[in-house]
Amino acid sequence: MTNAVWPQWMLVVQDVEATSAFYQTVFGLESSHGGAEYDQLTHNGELVMQLHDHDTQDHHGPLRSDDAPVGNGVIVWFEVADFEGTVERIRASGVEIVEDVHENPNAKHLEIWFRDLDGYLVVASGPSPYRPR
Repeated sequence: MTNAVWPQWMLVVQDVEATSAFYQTVFGLESSHGGAEYDQLTHNGELVMQLHDHDTQDHHGPLRSDDAPVGNGVIVWFEVADFEGTVERIRASGVEIVEDVHENPNAKHLEIWFRDLDGYLVVASGPSPYRPR
């Protein structure tokens, strides 16, 4: 028996629709749920990330404290096949570039670090040289 695991991480955001459109534009994701309170973003039918409205509590209560910095201790990381195109879309979006394109000496791939619409720290990296082709 194989113990398969798939990440289904969620960002709590101020504007689900705007954030969804941002990630769709930058990373080519598709909305598979849509809406102002919650969205699921997929790629080729596979869930990549979820977005949840900051003020909507549903059955679980608040998902983020206003007293803590957004994304404290978390980096949202994407490995992308089209690194150059992704970098162009990131730059065109006008978001804050934290660390421009550089080679990560440990991972041996190119990266760009930026903040998304809510201030989450996001990294886009080129394909890993260690990934089987």
